[in-house]
This record gives sequence, C-alpha cells and structure tokens, in this order.
Amino acid sequence: MFVSRKEREGNMRTQVSLSAVFAAEKIVSSVLKPTQLTVCPSLSELIGGQVYIKHENHHPGGSFKIRGGINLMHHLKQEKVKGVITFSTGNHGISIASSAQRFSIDATVVVPQNSNRVKIQSMRETGATVLEEGKTFEEAAAFGMEYQKKHGLRFVHAANEPHLINGVGTEFTEILRELPDIDAIVLPLGGGSEVAAAVTVFKRINPAIEIYAVQAASSQAAYLSWKQGELRSSDNRTFAGGFATGEGFALPFSIYKDQLADFVLLGEDEILQGIQLALYHTRNMAEGAGASTIMAAIKLRDRLQGKKVVLQMSGANETLEVIRKSLSMPAGEVCA
Repeated sequence: MFVSRKEREGNMRTQVSLSAVFAAEKIVSSVLKPTQLTVCPSLSELIGGQVYIKHENHHPGGSFKIRGGINLMHHLKQEKVKGVITFSTGNHGISIASSAQRFSIDATVVVPQNSNRVKIQSMRETGATVLEEGKTFEEAAAFGMEYQKKHGLRFVHAANEPHLINGVGTEFTEILRELPDIDAIVLPLGGGSEVAAAVTVFKRINPAIEIYAVQAASSQAAYLSWKQGELRSSDNRTFAGGFATGEGFALPFSIYKDQLADFVLLGEDEILQGIQLALYHTRNMAEGAGASTIMAAIKLRDRLQGKKVVLQMSGANETLEVIRKSLSMPAGEVCA
C-alpha cells in the first residue's frame, strides 16, 4: 500500500511523545548517569536571572546526542538490525557509532570532507567505518543514501527519527526533576532533535516554560523555516558543526515550529566568542554550538531578567585550531 510522505511524517510525529520519553528513561539511565545542572553566579549576574548550565558536554562522546543514539540502537537491536549507516558533521555520528558498538551493530558514518578531525577520530575509535564524502552536509547525506541502497544497511537520519528525539528528551525530564520551577531554556538548533525533544517534554508538563533556539547566521535553514512557517533551505557556511545544516528537517520542525519563544542568530565571531565565554564563566571546554547558548542568553537578557534560566552546553568536541581562534577574540565586558 502506498503511503505518502505527509502520512509518513504524521506517523513519525505520533511516535514522539512524553510517554515515549519516560520509556526511554529506563533505557538511557541504564547506560548514562544524569549530567550536572550547575548554577553559574557570574552568568547570573551578567544576564540578570538565575542561570544554570546543563552539562551535556560531560557525556561519553562529548555531546547530548548519545541519549538518542542509545535509545535508537536499543530498538534496532530488538528489530534484529545488523548494520546502520548515517551522515553527520560529527556529534550525531559519534553517538550512532558508539551506541551501535554497545549493541553489537555495525555502523558506517558518512561525513563531509574536511570535517572536524577530533570527531572523526572519536567515531573511528568505536570501530565504525567512516567515509569522508562530499563538500557539505547535504552532499554527504546524498552519498550515504546511495551507499545504503547498495549495501542494504538501515539508514539513520540525523533528526527524522522518533527514537532519537525520545531519547534526547531524557535530558529535559532530568532538568524538571532537579529544577521544577524552571522559567526558560536556551538551546542550540542544527537538525532540531533537541529542541523538538524540549517541546515534547516541557510544553506537555508546563506550557509556560519559554524555549529559545539559537543558530548560526551563516547556516540558518532552521531559522528561516521557523520564521516562514514551512521548511526552507539556505547556504551552509558555518564552521560550527553542530549548526552546519543547509535545510530544515521535517519531523523536528513539525514539533517545534509554533512552540518557540524566540530564535537568535549568531555571527561566526559571536560563536567563537561563546567558546571563550564558556571557558571563562564555566571552566568548561565547549564547541561552537555547545557554547552558543551563553552568547544567545546575553542577547536575550532583557527577556530573561529575574527568571530561572537553563543554558544547555550541548557538546565539547572542538578542534585546537578553533579553540586558539576563539581565545584570540577580544574579551570585552562579558569577561570582565
């Protein structure tokens, strides 16, 4: 029976739910410890609210995505899937590679040429096959889809996977248990699985919680999609791998499209400065997208006054070249 694309997307949408997140908790918590939620006095003073950092950068593999990978691979193992293929700029690939290894599933990851070498090394350390193909995320994805057809592997999309989103949602149930009176959260948005997961949890439990997204201005497909109310593509030129997508993704977009308080765009220099701010204010190494929430919160501080705000630090996998460049940025009043 023929199933239209719209019907497929609708079916996936129904599979993402608060109850599915609670089910994922049992799977994810058997492997991962809860990450720290730490109040940051200096950022609280700077922004004018009570600011907490959710340290997803402390996970094995260095990012929040491992939550979704574990939940997905648990289900694929039950389906007797033997091999998977995905495309990634880095952290998603690390998540799939390491989670597949844990469940004894073969993994192939296609990354764009000239991708973050730190992330590629992490993927290869799991025993995954890493193929460097295409100049952009989209070209790597196209290669991966053709490769999948030839080799009969289960294709894992970077965001259009209900089990991924449900797994990532466990981050937000952790936050609510520790900080039930949270007012707002700021999240980086690349593919959108994390923002979709936040909407799934927060808006079901407490619709008053404000969700803010941040993305690179030089790779703003998700922002344009949100702004115009339908999926859009854009140039994809940011150095920050966590933001490096040139098109909006259907499943997460369908969940977050009308649920955001606002959406912040950052220039490349602002993203670099965010890395510096993370080091200064939290003593943590964060990659470009992972540190972006700090700079976004500074831009949003008029709206965050007096609120309990969580800034998510999504990942820690950055190159030495980018770290050196970030440290050469003028510090300004935010590091005074």
